[in-house]
Amino acid sequence: MKADYHIHTQLCGHARGTVDELVASAIEKGFKQVGIADHMPMLYAEDAHLAMTPEQLPGYVEEVLEARERYGGRIKVLLGIEADYHGPTQAERVAMLERFPFDYVIGSVHVLGDWIFDSPLDVDRYDELDLDEFYMEYLGEVRAMVQSGVYDIVGHPDLAKKFDKRPTVDLSPAYRGLLEAMKERGTCYEVNTAGLRWPVKEIYPESAFVRIAAELGVPVTLGSDAHCPEDVGRDFDMALELLEGAGYTEHAVFHGRKMTLVPL
Repeated sequence: MKADYHIHTQLCGHARGTVDELVASAIEKGFKQVGIADHMPMLYAEDAHLAMTPEQLPGYVEEVLEARERYGGRIKVLLGIEADYHGPTQAERVAMLERFPFDYVIGSVHVLGDWIFDSPLDVDRYDELDLDEFYMEYLGEVRAMVQSGVYDIVGHPDLAKKFDKRPTVDLSPAYRGLLEAMKERGTCYEVNTAGLRWPVKEIYPESAFVRIAAELGVPVTLGSDAHCPEDVGRDFDMALELLEGAGYTEHAVFHGRKMTLVPL
């Protein structure tokens, strides 16, 4: 069950490729499932270069569902979405999610306060931070996201490391607390290969996180976070090596917000 569950379309404003082009790439690479999971409207920021608008969301859903019908004999196309967690706008986000028949919802934390911390346009702000406090704040926000019960998959769980700005403290206790919350909620996380394409040059999440997750039996999905057709499934050999090295023999797949475990 070769599956890539984290793929973006040109609709988000910072990607390249139509749904058809992305699905075609997945078919060419031998995938059995492909999950289109573009950026849901952010609600806390109006920027056409970061996510689709609320007006575009119904069309996105329709386009992916139509692709599911067209490619049904060749690959299973899943309707996913990457939805931010942001307390002040959360009620509106939940109401929006409930309107559509998503197969899964990836939850991501991209913003702390008024700072979209993974934006390359504002990376200098890291120089003003206590990085230890920043990481703990980030992981605390991810834990709050999990405990909300809204999301199926935790996206790029240690995204805070994107620009290779590292803390001095051992994050393992915080990882364990987060993963225990995920286990309790029945939430899984993704091994996301996009970190290899950013300054950190490392898969999200780091191996310490994956080892603790395997120990606790927290399920996992795989995602390339592709923003162009050629990146679909990129570096999955490294992702599988990481998972198998930690002791995983299965990964999670979804349909209609229901999770099933299948062999890696």
